[in-house]
Amino acid sequence: MQEQILPLADEAVIIGYFVAIVAFGVFFSRYARSTSDYFFGGRRFSWWLIAFSCIATVVGSYSFIKYSEAGFTYGLASSQTYTNDWQWMPVWMLAWLPIIYYSRVKSIPEYFERRFGPVARHLATAIILIYLVSYIGINLYTLGKAVTALLGWPVMTSVVVTAIVAGIYVTAGGQTSVVMTDLFQALLLLTAGFLILILGVCAFGGLGDFWSALPERYRFGLAEFNRPSSGVNFVNVYWQDAFGSSMAFWFMNQGLIMRFLCVRSAKEGRKAVILVLLVLMPLAAIAVGNAGLLARAMHEAGGEMGAAVDTYMTGPDGKIDNSYAFTAAARTLIHLPGVFGFVMAALTAALMSTVDTLINAVAAISVYDVYQKFLPDKSDAHYLWVARIISVIAVLIGIILVPVFSSFKTIYDAHAGFTAAITPPMIVAIVMGAMWKKFSKQACVAVLGLGSVAMIISIFFPEVIAPFSHGVEQAGEGLKGFKYMRACYGVVVCTGIGIIMTLLFPYRGAPQSGLVIGSEKEFKRLFKGAEPNDRPTKPVYLTVKLNDALTAANEIAVPESAKARLNADPQDMLHISDRRWWLGGLRSCPARLSAVTAEGDNVWVSQGILEAGHLEENQKVVIERIM
Repeated sequence: MQEQILPLADEAVIIGYFVAIVAFGVFFSRYARSTSDYFFGGRRFSWWLIAFSCIATVVGSYSFIKYSEAGFTYGLASSQTYTNDWQWMPVWMLAWLPIIYYSRVKSIPEYFERRFGPVARHLATAIILIYLVSYIGINLYTLGKAVTALLGWPVMTSVVVTAIVAGIYVTAGGQTSVVMTDLFQALLLLTAGFLILILGVCAFGGLGDFWSALPERYRFGLAEFNRPSSGVNFVNVYWQDAFGSSMAFWFMNQGLIMRFLCVRSAKEGRKAVILVLLVLMPLAAIAVGNAGLLARAMHEAGGEMGAAVDTYMTGPDGKIDNSYAFTAAARTLIHLPGVFGFVMAALTAALMSTVDTLINAVAAISVYDVYQKFLPDKSDAHYLWVARIISVIAVLIGIILVPVFSSFKTIYDAHAGFTAAITPPMIVAIVMGAMWKKFSKQACVAVLGLGSVAMIISIFFPEVIAPFSHGVEQAGEGLKGFKYMRACYGVVVCTGIGIIMTLLFPYRGAPQSGLVIGSEKEFKRLFKGAEPNDRPTKPVYLTVKLNDALTAANEIAVPESAKARLNADPQDMLHISDRRWWLGGLRSCPARLSAVTAEGDNVWVSQGILEAGHLEENQKVVIERIM
């Protein structure tokens, strides 16, 4: 790898990005006045803003580096991972989302305690924290590899610099800073990914010429069923990603769950998921994976481009290092001053947008499921201060874990190894708990406890995975042995434990309402505390006026005509927000209809509404009925 010296324009763009994103994130810290704001953004955001934020979280810097590396090594088949979310979305949207949203749980471990008791909560807390902190470590390691390829910095130097930047704005602003910075970063990383694709196709003279430059085996959408044994094949990707990674990401990743606890209603959450799956996820798959295919095509074509790619991909040992595929393609194709700096800023954005979510999630679980258990009577301001301290600690632990992931052959392998080893007990317990009413406390504790022991045994004795391996060879020892197929072993073993223990110790009676799949109307009734109003409704547009007679923090009063248009009853749940839709709900908050006033164009609100919604008197607002 030749020494990398960036032009001044590129350095200026990258430095400018770091400064801008910190300033942007810290600016939104003004919206974090309570733990509800810090962790859940006040439950105010619109569906489209959460959708873009989800994409920024799903697409981490490891995505650009990992999928480019896999695309260079294995071809188009490496993109199979982005098709594995679809099968779980009906369960997620129709069962899991209503449960976590309407039950008002603050964390996944809290759900486990309410459904299965305190022992299950303790086990869930330990597993999720290990998962989240490990995820922080692998993201930091990935960006370190990228910066090393660019600037020649030591990996740990780039890791520490990036971690400090992400830590500053997350620690200051919490979930609101995360959501708002992720909107900016999602647009940035998608733009950069497609910029490389367009430049690459143009460099080849057209899409057909680029495609024909790829060897035939690199053009298949699915890999061979169970070969090669040490790389991407169909069963490896399916079990590790669909079960070990995708299910974990959607069902147990506290960071993603908190995104959907930020929306103003469960309906908005479903709309966000549909946008993610139908539009943003396919775009993200193209954006993050094309550089690896372009690098392979240039390498195969030879000539000036091939020589340049090979130069940029040559590691310190003089051999081609596939993990440099993304940066090699970018440096070969981009020649205008400042543009390469823009692409690398996007890569950094991808890291930030995943790490910031994970940091905030670690803080949430640590406060709600650990700290508050020991010190339950402290003020909200105290817990907010503790959350910020824990955010810093999470960053430090992530940095410490970087050397662990650097021991794997590829980033793709490192990511597969840790997800497949950690997640199966949790995802089995969540799905069985949400979908099976007879799944009992004893069964859940056994799945989490004995299942985790089974996963540890598979690390020390990988040969136990062989009966579940679909013919894939072991290809390593310890965590590296059957690193992909460990997910299959874990899911089957944990499911078996859950079924056997439930048959032996079935749930007596019925689970607490709202904690297992059932009628959404019943969920809404529990959430509202009264019969939900599902009648047709239309929004109304009024001007804010303060009324000191409204004493409850979330009370508002509207004219009779507005009440009729909303088709609302007293104590119905409403949402009041700034009329500027493009704010995505930043200046808004939930409310309750308290009374009906004389005709006019005003909505009368309590002081609490002004503060919670960041609204001002005489401001124009829109009011919608939620239920």
